Amino acid sequence: MSVVRTVLGDVGPERLGVCDAHDHLFFGSPRLPGQELRDVSAARAELAAFRASGGDSVVQWTPYGLGRRVADLPPLSRETGVLVVAATGLHQSVHYDDRTLKELRNRLAEVFVAELTDGIGTSGVRAGLIKVAGGFHALDAHARWTMTAAAEAHHATGAPIAVHLELGTGALDVLDLLCGELGVAPYRVILGHLNRSPDLVVHRQAAATGCYLAFDGPSRAHHATDWRMPDAVRALAEAGHGDRLLLGGDTTTAAARSVNGGPGMPYLLRRVRPRLAAEIGAELVERVMSENPGRALAVEWR
Repeated sequence: MSVVRTVLGDVGPERLGVCDAHDHLFFGSPRLPGQELRDVSAARAELAAFRASGGDSVVQWTPYGLGRRVADLPPLSRETGVLVVAATGLHQSVHYDDRTLKELRNRLAEVFVAELTDGIGTSGVRAGLIKVAGGFHALDAHARWTMTAAAEAHHATGAPIAVHLELGTGALDVLDLLCGELGVAPYRVILGHLNRSPDLVVHRQAAATGCYLAFDGPSRAHHATDWRMPDAVRALAEAGHGDRLLLGGDTTTAAARSVNGGPGMPYLLRRVRPRLAAEIGAELVERVMSENPGRALAVEWR
């Protein structure tokens, strides 16, 4: 039976309920100094606000080495009643120092598999997906290395692979590598940030493979293409790909949290959901938020 692996254990896909399919409770990168998501009380307040807005689950895409604070996730999930899915994986090379990358050079797939099956560090919390990243309109050597390791870990465990697309670009290159060269079934791949590059032709080409397409990041002030996202979602729905759509908040800085005056996780339900309902209907939006994430993340774990 396929289940979703949460920080509190495996659950049926239907248990996810209304899901923020891409977000961050904890995150820290040298590229965002001073904006780290490290505060446990702020994370608790953000989850509580999301719950009060009608949310049931959150998928944290924070990968290896970027301040996941995995041991804090189970108590936060229990205290707020929001299910949380954690990630293994590796981001772009700019987020890491040379020493970290050197230490992982010959054992990356092994690390991914261990975090999916045994647990992350000594926490005992098992990851439920693998997060990797592409580059701007291209895949450099680091992206190919991490995606090759992700594919190996996927074949060993069945875990889905979530991909950060830099400014929403490179979707077809990612699919050529993961699904073409590396043999990952398209329905096990989630492409993130497609709202940042509103190329409707590329969106349809990607969707036609059977992968999942995530539109995420309304919390970011510099996303000038956010206003075009409803058009892109409507185009995909009209082309018959409504069952492959996912929505997420992708809160990556402290200033973006609702508890700090930003839009945060509740914005996805408070503003994005009704805006999309006006485009594609409330019934489809409900399926996008409550059924699609369960299918995208459900695995018969090996």
